[in-house]
Amino acid sequence: MHTFTIRDLRDRSGELSREAESGNISLITKHGQPLMVSVPFDKVVVESGVHVSLAVNLFKAGNLSTGMAARVARMSRLEFTDLVSNLGIPVVDYPASELADELAQFSS
Repeated sequence: MHTFTIRDLRDRSGELSREAESGNISLITKHGQPLMVSVPFDKVVVESGVHVSLAVNLFKAGNLSTGMAARVARMSRLEFTDLVSNLGIPVVDYPASELADELAQFSS
């Protein structure tokens, strides 16, 4: 998530637009304090609303756990994991090395 100041909205609006076009959310601050969040206008916003879109984006970026994202989306954890799975977003991000270690434990 990129952070922009309120002044950046005037000076770097093109960069903010590119972030949104890339599907990234941005935080806009004023005097160092969060003021608003820029959420890309996409299919999730249209179909499910801003809360769900924000939760999906923050979860996808690794900023929120499934439980916290579900709270932001105002859903149960099961509903949220079903949603992100249907959107093609992995619910579990397991590095290959950890997976190999886990599987090795079963073969011992």
